[in-house]
Amino acid sequence: MEFSLALFLTSPLLAEVSRAAVSLAGKESFLAFVTNSFFVALVVVAVILVFSRKATANMSLIPHKWQNLFELVVEFLYDRVEAIVGKKVAPKAFPLLATLFVFILVSNYFGLLPGVGTIGWGESSGMMNLTHVHSPLLRPATADLNMTLGMSLCFMLVWLFITIREVGVIGFLKHTFGAKGGLTGIMGMLVAVIFFAVGLIEIVSIVFRPASLSLRLFGNIFAGETLLHTMMGLGEMFGLGGFGKFIISLIAPLPFYFMELLVGLLQAVVFTLLCAVYIQLSTTHDDHGEEHADEHH
Repeated sequence: MEFSLALFLTSPLLAEVSRAAVSLAGKESFLAFVTNSFFVALVVVAVILVFSRKATANMSLIPHKWQNLFELVVEFLYDRVEAIVGKKVAPKAFPLLATLFVFILVSNYFGLLPGVGTIGWGESSGMMNLTHVHSPLLRPATADLNMTLGMSLCFMLVWLFITIREVGVIGFLKHTFGAKGGLTGIMGMLVAVIFFAVGLIEIVSIVFRPASLSLRLFGNIFAGETLLHTMMGLGEMFGLGGFGKFIISLIAPLPFYFMELLVGLLQAVVFTLLCAVYIQLSTTHDDHGEEHADEHH
């Protein structure tokens, strides 16, 4: 089977969305790890760094528009993180959580750009020379399970570091397995057994967090890509002519583009929010309520 580079400007396109990322350097090359999703991730990081550099290069008391936008984003995200994890933990958790949110959001929206997922290597078929793209040149980073799993594992490492630093190993074990309520006697022993069982369930939940975080993000973004590509191919499914296929490929996906804009934002929020909640749950001290009471006084 011969493949050729298909350009979306010269012929209609259908993309067969693959779960596996495609190596841009070839499987035998020492750069085989540079896949289409990895390349897009580098582009997204470069865009974020350029924007950050542009916003912070010449900071002043009277901020210019880029600095003003940057400060608005940072302040908004920091306030949200602080409201969840608390003032003490927020400075430690904010760098990771803000980075995850911005990277996921930009990656999700990058996947909606024309040509992402529809320019690549494919083959022509049919009387109208319809091109089926099997290996897209550009693939959304968050539509690759390797990327979402990598982000989840990085978060879990930072979560473990912050948790141990805040409450210590003994404090974490007491928080997870320790009995609450201060009961004694037979009832106290019964409650201790129950809380120990609950602690074991919590440990299992912690172990599965990277999988749940990564699969949720990957599943939603991958499903969105598949949906958009399916809508672009409705013309072929209904047996329309070349012009009809072209019009359908432009009009049919439009409503779903607006939906994917919302989904891209929601998935970035959900991923970051869950990470923040996990940190808050593991760093909450037994005297947390007393500390808040003292702050109010």
